[in-house]
Amino acid sequence: MNIVSSTGRWVLGFICGLLAFQSLAQDLPPTTVLFENVRIFNGIDSDLSDPAHVLVEGNLITRISASPIPVTRRADTRIIQGDGRILMPGLIDAHWHMAMAAVPMPVLLTADIGYLNLVASRTARDTLMRGFTSVRDLSGPTFGLKRAIDEGLAEGPRIWPSGAMISQSGGHGDFRMIYEVPAARNAPLSRGEVLNGGVIADGADEVLKRAREQLMLGATQIKLAAGGGVSSHYDPLDVSQYTEREFRAAVEAAENWGTYVAVHAYTPRAIQTAIAAGVKSIEHGQLMDEPTAKLMAQHDVWLSIQAFLDNEFANPQSGANRVKQLQVSAGTDTAVALAKKYKLKVAWGSDILFNPTMVVHQGGILASMTRWYTPAEVLIMATSANAELLAMSGPRNPYPGKLGV
Repeated sequence: MNIVSSTGRWVLGFICGLLAFQSLAQDLPPTTVLFENVRIFNGIDSDLSDPAHVLVEGNLITRISASPIPVTRRADTRIIQGDGRILMPGLIDAHWHMAMAAVPMPVLLTADIGYLNLVASRTARDTLMRGFTSVRDLSGPTFGLKRAIDEGLAEGPRIWPSGAMISQSGGHGDFRMIYEVPAARNAPLSRGEVLNGGVIADGADEVLKRAREQLMLGATQIKLAAGGGVSSHYDPLDVSQYTEREFRAAVEAAENWGTYVAVHAYTPRAIQTAIAAGVKSIEHGQLMDEPTAKLMAQHDVWLSIQAFLDNEFANPQSGANRVKQLQVSAGTDTAVALAKKYKLKVAWGSDILFNPTMVVHQGGILASMTRWYTPAEVLIMATSANAELLAMSGPRNPYPGKLGV
């Protein structure tokens, strides 16, 4: 059976399967779970398997069989009747902000860190229960939350954290107030920097230092702001941020740790400068042109795309930010078309930010990708393709083993 012809059933199937067996990020106790009579979507093929049985021991799939699998019916053994529903890998959000998705920006910059951590913990559990078992967190103070999940103190998905987004002064990750500028050379850290949400670095030496600090804290990849953003207030969308030399400093730091750099970028100049320095993942890219897409293909650079449209999932904006938002949404169709034309490696992420009412629509935002891709292609993107991107962290990958398949 092809997933395209059974949309209603696969939605029910993967929700039931995932919620029945919560794939927590930390090592699970030695329990046994047997799924009986399920159709398997393997994260790679659009066709579903014939009815099968799947045995999970601890947090590993140990056997898949068309014939019944005998198990010892101990107290720690759970048997789930699939009744022909679909079982699939956990979903992966490749552009998530666990600590910043569900809090408005003014709250992020003024609330006590304890409160912010509690909100993030609840966001983590809700994310998992929506079926997202792994996330690439691309800026925000999530190192402590990741540790709590890994140690079993909190429930949530596996987290590949970037830590703070590194930004130039006045860039997309500069959360300072106007009255804090100009800053003295010995000025204290800004609130955004204290939280490790976004850190400011100007010049190659400062970028190198900030990148090394995030790697020290546990970053699995480094995130820089390469251009203007919609939610930031000081940088027009067309502005390019950082020079090739500055990008190269971050790339060298990341490569020395066996990982890579991702950048927030929309425009051709921002994307091309980053690629020239060795950046491996472009986040967004809605305003790219054909030469830029061709360059990405030549350098095997990932496009981490978001379904930025002027629809019910658009983050409410006003004034100049609303104008920027409309520019971005108008470019999404073109960006996807170019990605298809040049066969770019494409990942998907929701990029929900500063909006507590939007996080519940994470799955709906994924489903909106069917504007450009078949349901099967969307699921493949959110499983095996995103898992391939996560694997680029190399030795910094905190969860060795296959994901998304």
